[in-house]
Amino acid sequence: MFSNNMGEEALEAVKTEDGRSAFITKNEKFIIGCANRFTKRFITKSDDEWSIALIAFSNAMDTYDAEKGNFQSYARLLIERRLTDYIRSQARFSSEQSMEPYVFEGNVDEDSDNSAYQLHIVRATSTSDENPIRDEILALNEILAAYDITFMDLTSCSPKAAKTKSACFQAVSYIKEHPSLVEKMRDTKLFPIKNITENTKVPRKILERHRKYIITAAEILCNDFPLLQEYIK
Repeated sequence: MFSNNMGEEALEAVKTEDGRSAFITKNEKFIIGCANRFTKRFITKSDDEWSIALIAFSNAMDTYDAEKGNFQSYARLLIERRLTDYIRSQARFSSEQSMEPYVFEGNVDEDSDNSAYQLHIVRATSTSDENPIRDEILALNEILAAYDITFMDLTSCSPKAAKTKSACFQAVSYIKEHPSLVEKMRDTKLFPIKNITENTKVPRKILERHRKYIITAAEILCNDFPLLQEYIK
């Protein structure tokens, strides 16, 4: 049972990063429960579906309007939409599951062993609205996976204090200004702490603590992610 004041809590939580993080942590069971129900399987925090649901929940906090209804219903709707979009994108490139033609016509064989997957395809192919920010997030998620970084990691390693944010920005700017460093980071998947400390005034301690955040910000600014770049700015 969730509090009837969940919507009010969400509106209050988005005012600060600490508040957002605390509210998300408090509602992790709700988020993963929505993902479980939609996918009809047990989702863990190591699954992509968890990251997608987490992003959708955070987006629901940002876009929620108390006059338009219940926050729980709104958040669940966004989570299901994002998961549908994700499954559609996976279905385009995956050859692991063979689908009968009738599935793409909106029909599901409930007696089939993969009926749940068929249902996902039906939902996915029936959704035609474009979502540029979703596409950027999915692309970024693939890039971060190579570094073993998840979106959940970013909630705990994002800088909070203005001084720390400034230091992280300095590190990100340095990486962006040196394409060879970016390429080396992508090839080795190693964070160039020594190089950055030797060429900037950013303390090693800050670089180590916020490594995942800095890598993420650098990849956003060095790739074709105009919408996410606005968020970083």
